[in-house]
Amino acid sequence: MACRLVDREADYLRFTRDWRVPADNNGSERDIRMIKLRQKVSGCLRTLTGARQFCAIRSYLSTATKHGISLFDALVQLAEGRPWMPAIS
Repeated sequence: MACRLVDREADYLRFTRDWRVPADNNGSERDIRMIKLRQKVSGCLRTLTGARQFCAIRSYLSTATKHGISLFDALVQLAEGRPWMPAIS
């Protein structure tokens, strides 16, 4: 690991020069934090169906945010029956 740190120092410290790069890699952790908070507040998710629906909505909104789509616009399009979908690459 130490050799990799030395060989790729510029990559590991990129966040110090490029402010667009986050200092951590916690995107995934941030995405699941809401469900953990919901479990803590209510004690649980009532049904497996409800948990799946909650996760699907959170995933949809998280992906839209990562692509620069506002949450309001994504929800309006979804309610109008034309959900936003990321471009296929």
